[in-house]
Amino acid sequence: MVSSRHLSLAGGAQGFNWLPVFVAEEHGIFAKHGLVIEYKKMGTVDKATTAVLEGEADLAITPPEGAVSNFVKGGELRVIASNSNRLPMSLVAQPSIKTIRDLKGKKVGTSSLTEGTAIYTQMLLSKEGLRYPGDYEFELAGIHTKRWEALQAGEIECAPQPAPWNFLAEREGYNLIGEINDVIPEIVFAAVIGRKSWLDGNRNVVARFLKALFEAYAITNDPSRDDITLPIFQRITTKDDSELASRGLHYMRDMGMWPGDLSIPQAAMNATVDLMIRANLLDEAARSSAAGVFERSFLLGAVGWLKYV
Repeated sequence: MVSSRHLSLAGGAQGFNWLPVFVAEEHGIFAKHGLVIEYKKMGTVDKATTAVLEGEADLAITPPEGAVSNFVKGGELRVIASNSNRLPMSLVAQPSIKTIRDLKGKKVGTSSLTEGTAIYTQMLLSKEGLRYPGDYEFELAGIHTKRWEALQAGEIECAPQPAPWNFLAEREGYNLIGEINDVIPEIVFAAVIGRKSWLDGNRNVVARFLKALFEAYAITNDPSRDDITLPIFQRITTKDDSELASRGLHYMRDMGMWPGDLSIPQAAMNATVDLMIRANLLDEAARSSAAGVFERSFLLGAVGWLKYV
């Protein structure tokens, strides 16, 4: 029998992209691998990254930009697996705003100025000639549920919103003026990150965690297992709207949201690094070394070397 081991796992919102994690939790997959997960909901993606860096959490599932920035400066943060390689987000705007160009001089909600939504939004708006800073403002409105509240309160004019909140907003009269996936088809939306010293000292625990995720991702990506995934997805997204939850789940799964092998394609890593450089979060000189933040050895240890050579 596998001995039980506690592992603390941080995240910002622990929302829709965490679906496979909650599948693993609620269907005994973590327990089968001898893991007891302590969940730390930090409120923002920045704080989740900081929790790992400062030793408050063992691992985090969060956008990788903070880990990349830390790595290129010689820090300890590493990416060991992908959580999601797609961006299931629409740019949701107030009814009075019809196009991206209408956002000039407006406030756009984001959860961070240095990670995740701010970078994706800058890329999408730049395609229409809007630059930051200068053409619009970012408002730190919080995670997607908080951004939805800010939109409804009129505190911001626009915000990137994931499915199914984008569909909810559209149903209630807001405009979907852009699709993030159209301009960024492949990117590391969220990753599993950890400190190198902790990772190296706990390889067996990390392998158990990743093996559990492999099993949970297989269930999540199987349309015949909606009896398991849809109720969980509905609970963490729409609560009492099964139709909207079903639309959101199928939208994400059909676009390849959750990579079954937890790997990070080179194109996805390149997109992440490129957007960081475009957003002035990373020097061009660091482009060639930034991909080194992904330590593939932990996936190798979990599933065997043949699959990844």
